[in-house]
Amino acid sequence: MKTQEMLRLYHEMVLIRRLEEEAANLYQQGKIGGFLHLYIGQEAVGSGILAARTPDDRVITAYRDHGIAIAAGMEPSIVLAELLGKATGCSKGKGGSMHLADVNLNFWGGHAIVGAHLPLAAGMALADKQLGKEAATICFFGDGATNIGYFHEALNLSKIWQLPVLWVCENNQYGMGTKVENASAVSEIRQKAEGYGMPNSRVDGMDVIEVQKAAAKAMGYVRKEGPYLLEVMTYRFRGHSMGDPERYREGEEIDRWKEDDPIGVLHRQILAKKAAADEDLKRLEAQVEEEITEAIRFAESSPEPAPEALYEDIYVDIQTRETSWQ
Repeated sequence: MKTQEMLRLYHEMVLIRRLEEEAANLYQQGKIGGFLHLYIGQEAVGSGILAARTPDDRVITAYRDHGIAIAAGMEPSIVLAELLGKATGCSKGKGGSMHLADVNLNFWGGHAIVGAHLPLAAGMALADKQLGKEAATICFFGDGATNIGYFHEALNLSKIWQLPVLWVCENNQYGMGTKVENASAVSEIRQKAEGYGMPNSRVDGMDVIEVQKAAAKAMGYVRKEGPYLLEVMTYRFRGHSMGDPERYREGEEIDRWKEDDPIGVLHRQILAKKAAADEDLKRLEAQVEEEITEAIRFAESSPEPAPEALYEDIYVDIQTRETSWQ
């Protein structure tokens, strides 16, 4: 990987980390409502996978979506504005944490129902294939989503129709508070693709360089042959959501995983390859602090949605019962 790309990824991953940390602070201050699922510890997955995409490739994910939104190109100020329910957010403050999306970035969400976005990914890939486009669809989901019907239906159809989909399982070891081995008969999630004759592999999700390499290889296959399942082994350092009491895992386990903090891993790799000096990385970190400070200022000073906005962007007019496209 070239020096410039390594430094870009370092900046992006630190930006995601700091945004999530500040989001947690804002949530605790009561400024963010609803649920909040943090991406801390999983930064190398979103950044590494999307480093292998082209602008035409579609991206869709589940509710732990802030980091992937940033990696897809969304500005941190827009993310934070949406989290705070402001009119300047990507969904005008109506979507919140679990529904970040921007079709102009080819980022299609942010979906709160576990696994429900997998058939949507298959549908988008089918549309692109029928239209003769060279685009691929990248679909992120958690290990828990692989135990439900949506997963199997989507993989089955994607293989039957040879759709250009990269299925990315972010295996962070737990489905909410349940260990993978206590919920899945197959401990290696990638093996579930075998039932559909689909090629698959596993990669260390704490090493962004390895993730990017694996994604680039998988995407090469997807563009030419059809669907591929990539299982990315990662770990969330925080709870499932901000309301998680975390009684299901010990602090020692978290500490062991933090030894392979993805940002720390990349930091060591950059220094080892002499791609940059420690002072250079500190300057990037200082730049991130300025960006986050400005993003918070923007979000907090942005206006609330106007009352009449409640009746905008809806499918059915409450007064006439007519659909919006009629």
